[in-house]
Amino acid sequence: MTADHAAAAAGEPAGSSSPPASVAEGRALLRPSSFVSIISDNDDKEFEERAFETDEKVVVSVSGDPDEEERLFYASGGRTPPFSWRKLWLFTGPGYLMSIAFVDPGNIEGDLQAGATADGSLLWVLLWSTAMGLLVQLLAARLGVATGRHLAELCRDEYPDWARRALWIMAEVALVSADIQEVIGSAIAIKILSHGLLPIWVGVVITALDCFIFLSLENYGVRKLEGLFAVLITTMACSFAWMFVETKPRGKDLIIGILVPKLNSRTIKQAVGLVGSVITPHNVFLHSALVQSRKIDPEKEYEVREALRYYSIESTMALAVPLMINLFVTTVFAKGFYGTKEADNIGLENAGKYLHEKFGGDFFPVLYIWGVGLLAAGTSSTITGTYAGQFIMGGFLNWRLKKWIRALITRSFAIVPTIIVALYFNTSDSALDVLNEWLNVLQSIQIPFSLIPLVTLVSKEEVMGVFKIGPITKVSTSTDTHGVLHVFLHFPMNA
Repeated sequence: MTADHAAAAAGEPAGSSSPPASVAEGRALLRPSSFVSIISDNDDKEFEERAFETDEKVVVSVSGDPDEEERLFYASGGRTPPFSWRKLWLFTGPGYLMSIAFVDPGNIEGDLQAGATADGSLLWVLLWSTAMGLLVQLLAARLGVATGRHLAELCRDEYPDWARRALWIMAEVALVSADIQEVIGSAIAIKILSHGLLPIWVGVVITALDCFIFLSLENYGVRKLEGLFAVLITTMACSFAWMFVETKPRGKDLIIGILVPKLNSRTIKQAVGLVGSVITPHNVFLHSALVQSRKIDPEKEYEVREALRYYSIESTMALAVPLMINLFVTTVFAKGFYGTKEADNIGLENAGKYLHEKFGGDFFPVLYIWGVGLLAAGTSSTITGTYAGQFIMGGFLNWRLKKWIRALITRSFAIVPTIIVALYFNTSDSALDVLNEWLNVLQSIQIPFSLIPLVTLVSKEEVMGVFKIGPITKVSTSTDTHGVLHVFLHFPMNA
């Protein structure tokens, strides 16, 4: 057989010759170039979606770290090395990005409505729901650190196709519903700060540009992005603390509200809303990915134990800030509007006006303090929503897209329906508030689709190895999960 016949039998055009081995090897190493091949499910581990590339991760080693022999000693006994403040600083960041979901505009609206309608009787709900949220987030961090993969990626591998796609759709629905609240919250703040010159829909378009801020900062490294969120959280804390001081609430009422549980048929709706605004489905996916921004080898038990230790401390410290912010907001509106005619119809849209009429402001109008705090809350939460959307889409579908393409797709999922919603519901002060309540219900329905996979995966030795949760943690988590599911699956039907 001639060379031409052999080529034809192999499916090659006659007269062609096989390329040199080096060329063939080079072609085999080329990454797929077509858009279709990039977005399709690719089983090749080399091209698998990752939360962070190796060169993007923060190095967490410091001088004085134990040598290899000492590390083996610590790992063999399940011990952790002495605490280091420098090490804690290097691990600080992911928890604060995660904490943004605890003070997004949906939370702020839940706080102000709880204060206006229930006085300070639900402050204890804020405390315990934050503690429950901390437990969930610690499990998410544990999953990400111990496996080196985030929740969406593990769901893709551990569940059959139909379940994986269902979980992805539910995660996207939860993310979009949360994003609508966040974007509209930012748009309301822009309207307040512009003296009403910029309508809600214009604020929505302006807020949509935050994805470009996110992308530009991400190019400079994850620590720069974490620095931005530190500024935004500080802005929120200062704004709402200023409001707290201006209204001069009684400290005794604050302490009683935190320590003495009170609940009745009139306040249960607000209590459920507070719990639902704290446990957000997309935040579980987000935190399990963010903890991978540090250079940790999940194969080395010592490094995993050390990371879990510092992330636990960091997350606890991070959630103390939103807890205080939520307490400030609830207390301010309890002091100003409980028992008044405005209590039943107050929301993000008209809260600034009511605050201004009630308190004014000695040095700076409280209306603008409220607007600045709300803008910081909305901006920070929409950026983290963009971040979470990238992890959810990339993890479930294994899409290896350029970051700017994926960010635009993620933002489009939220911005397009948000503009429609803003135009349709921007007819009265109460319309957007009613929408917000229904969005909270929608998000509450999505909670099982993130909590159940999380608890299931962190309990599996095949996934977690020696870092699977113990029986006490499992019972505690399962109890909390069943309690949350019972509340959110039954209350919306009976509300």
